[in-house]
Amino acid sequence: MEQFMVEPVLGRHIELFGYDVSFTNSALFMIVVFIALAVFMSGGLRRQLIPGRWQVMAEGAVSFIDNMVSTSIGSGGKKFAPYIFSLFFFILFANLVGVLPLAIVPGLHTFAVTSHITVTAVLAFVSFAIVLIVGLAKHGFKFFSLFVPHGAPGWLMPVIIPVEFVSFMVRPFSLALRLFVAMTAGHILLEVFGSFVVQGLNAGGPLGWLVSALSFVMIIGVSALELLVCAIQAYVFALLTSLYLHDAVHLH
Repeated sequence: MEQFMVEPVLGRHIELFGYDVSFTNSALFMIVVFIALAVFMSGGLRRQLIPGRWQVMAEGAVSFIDNMVSTSIGSGGKKFAPYIFSLFFFILFANLVGVLPLAIVPGLHTFAVTSHITVTAVLAFVSFAIVLIVGLAKHGFKFFSLFVPHGAPGWLMPVIIPVEFVSFMVRPFSLALRLFVAMTAGHILLEVFGSFVVQGLNAGGPLGWLVSALSFVMIIGVSALELLVCAIQAYVFALLTSLYLHDAVHLH
């Protein structure tokens, strides 16, 4: 479970005025994600008349997010495209970096920053705060009409309004937990099958070799599934944030 442990990179904790300011593996892999994203987007800055494959991929990524905000948020959604773009590709790259097989190099192991609830919670609450700020700035106190579904009968309001309020307030928790659980579960599953491979080889004999072989096949299958989960979770997080922004911009 070393991949889930936040540890100082230099091997010891550094304290300043009583606070731990150590440079951790979590911070290191966030920088790795930032550099990977910057390198990827540098291909889109070339603006060649006949684009190469790299430029096509970068421009395709921008176009993908542009279509998402246009469809999900509607009119006025263009201004949120930079935030949705940053959100989607930070999560996607962090997820993909987290499944790199660095453990095959002795002494190294990767670190999935999105498998920590603190990181996913920050992303979720920042998104939720933007939704609140946009809604209150655009509509003022009318924003609270979001909790009153259009066309609902008046006698149901004492029930509907509390339900709508609770469903609204749990949005950041559901965003954070969905990504955190999905990434953590995949990594734990790979760890379990990896331990089965080692234990089977150590046990020896036909049964041990069979367990190792089957576990190795499962690792390949789960790894392929994990790559799909990396993309799906980034897409779901960005899409739900877009839909919440649609509610803030247009209400019901």
